[in-house]
Amino acid sequence: MIFASDNWAGAHPAIAAGLTAHSAGHARAYGNGDLDRSVKETFSTIFEREVAVFFVSTGTAANALSLVAVNRPGGVAFCHREAHMTEDEAGAPEYFTGGARLCRVDGPLGRIAPAELDRAVQRYPAEFLHSGRPMGISVTQATEIGTVYSLDDLDAVASVARRHGLPLHMDGARFANALVSLGATPAEMTWKRGVDMLSFGGTKNGCWCAEAVVLFDPSMAAEFSFIHKRAAQLFSKARFVSAQFEAYFRDGLWLETARHSNAMAASLADGFRTSASVRLAWEPQANEVFAIMGQDVAERLQRQGAVFYPWHAPAGFDGDMAADESVYRFVTSFATTPHDVAAFRALL
Repeated sequence: MIFASDNWAGAHPAIAAGLTAHSAGHARAYGNGDLDRSVKETFSTIFEREVAVFFVSTGTAANALSLVAVNRPGGVAFCHREAHMTEDEAGAPEYFTGGARLCRVDGPLGRIAPAELDRAVQRYPAEFLHSGRPMGISVTQATEIGTVYSLDDLDAVASVARRHGLPLHMDGARFANALVSLGATPAEMTWKRGVDMLSFGGTKNGCWCAEAVVLFDPSMAAEFSFIHKRAAQLFSKARFVSAQFEAYFRDGLWLETARHSNAMAASLADGFRTSASVRLAWEPQANEVFAIMGQDVAERLQRQGAVFYPWHAPAGFDGDMAADESVYRFVTSFATTPHDVAAFRALL
């Protein structure tokens, strides 16, 4: 009953088979092979327009290098108060940009409030030398607490970005989970909403190690190529990332795995709804479920084999909690089985 993280899951068998299929023979290095070109064309097909794609090793690298691409001296980037890039990346965006700052913006349950964003940007007028100047905005889709920006939500954030002339980045570590939750197309959830850059994640959804920066303006590619190389993210044997993405996209596997993990999360949430000792903290919209329980209950469940983590109550959470209660996070993945969820629900 492993609900610690989708990073704990292994690789989907089809993706492992894809790696094996491309492990022999020779291919051009540094992303110039036939398979690399084919996979990058697949990205353009999926997003319904020509895009530039750069493989990276981690989501942290994708986020940080995306900000480097829009950085400027004195730059300030705006993200949610609890975004991964400000809470869990150890200052990597600041490090790779050479000192750009992250301005944390409030909003309910992981999503930036457009009015708060507008006020935050206005605190840094570009003509005022001493404050620094805005350089970009980032949204996390799905958010760090399992909620999802609706298409209207994204439109509202993008409207603020356009009003201030700022590029919009999306951290899509759980991109597929958000996509199937909304029932949208990749284009509808990104560039058609005004997103300029995307951190596209595959690792959490069945890949071994496959992440990418997707640029919806291919003219940025020439400059980004040097950023990519200088940051030590240009893989010599890029075909092994391409092999994963080829299998990931084939026959809609990436959407199938996301639907499965979301369904397992929904079933887990149903178990909390009917429990006398545990309750949902808020409604899940992707593959992360948050519950409120006492420490004694959490320890009992963990002794009986369930693996999950305590979590801090997010901004905008107004639920009642007793002194001995905390919020706990449960994450499902492509590898979570109905048996895992049923066994945990029996413990409840």
